[in-house]
Amino acid sequence: MTSALILIIACLLDRIFGEPKRWHPLVGFGNLTNQLELWANSAHPDNSGQPLSSPFSARLLGMFCWLALTVPLPLLYYFLHQDTWLFWTLDCVILYAAIGYNSLLKHARQIIEPMATGDLKQARHYCSYIVSRNTSELTEQQIARATTESMLENGHDAVIATVVWFAIGGAPLVILHRLANTLDAMWGYKNSRFIYFGWFAARMDDLLGWPSAKVTSLLYACQGPLRLALVNAKKQGRQYKSLNGGWVMAAGATVLGISLGGRASYDGKVIESVTLGAGREVTTEDVEPCLKLVGNALLIFIVGYSVLTLLLDIL
Repeated sequence: MTSALILIIACLLDRIFGEPKRWHPLVGFGNLTNQLELWANSAHPDNSGQPLSSPFSARLLGMFCWLALTVPLPLLYYFLHQDTWLFWTLDCVILYAAIGYNSLLKHARQIIEPMATGDLKQARHYCSYIVSRNTSELTEQQIARATTESMLENGHDAVIATVVWFAIGGAPLVILHRLANTLDAMWGYKNSRFIYFGWFAARMDDLLGWPSAKVTSLLYACQGPLRLALVNAKKQGRQYKSLNGGWVMAAGATVLGISLGGRASYDGKVIESVTLGAGREVTTEDVEPCLKLVGNALLIFIVGYSVLTLLLDIL
């Protein structure tokens, strides 16, 4: 039951205190990542519009940088780890720092609160914190859609995936996944700067997110029409630009009885996404139920994992 208690305590710490306000480890990691990328990434075009290195060498450099940034720390922690109170405490701190449910609540409410008073400018501003699309001209409905999509997808990336990997391999895999997901958020863009250098980071995030996205889809689907949610996740998810994101958003939208996807602008390009879910058009009122859906998914996982570990201890 030790791992279950660590999981419960870490989730309680996140719920009570939120993410660390000072000395967050991912801040330092992000600074290191930026410096390494500036030194190593010579694939984006120079002023003449010509790439400075070949796509192959850029991908190779991106792979080596990804390995250098993500592999040493989890491996070191794995080999040093012992079943003692010190490492159990460290496990709890690592898991607490990696879980982002409280952060999801904060970011979502920063958007919906100004929308309630008709302040779309402020809502667009905060919406730009959580999505990569252009938010400067979004309507109220489009802001609601962007927020709901982000909450469902990040419910997987920052919440459920973290606890799934902890259940599979403990804190070392939590570290690996969190670093890989952060690198994807920083490098996984299909623009001239990162299309080659960030290719490996994007592919590894897809790989690590594959099992946890399926678990997240199931946890979402358990809260509504189970079969329809899973059918939509499989059918619609494979047509979406992000396979893992498509699965979780389709399942979540189906449970909420809404439709997501459609047209959005990214880096000046208009992208038309497949419809995800089934039901009416999403509105601002759907954001809070969306957050509750993610919270319930986390609760279901915690209870299920705790019961399973208890039964294994008894047997």
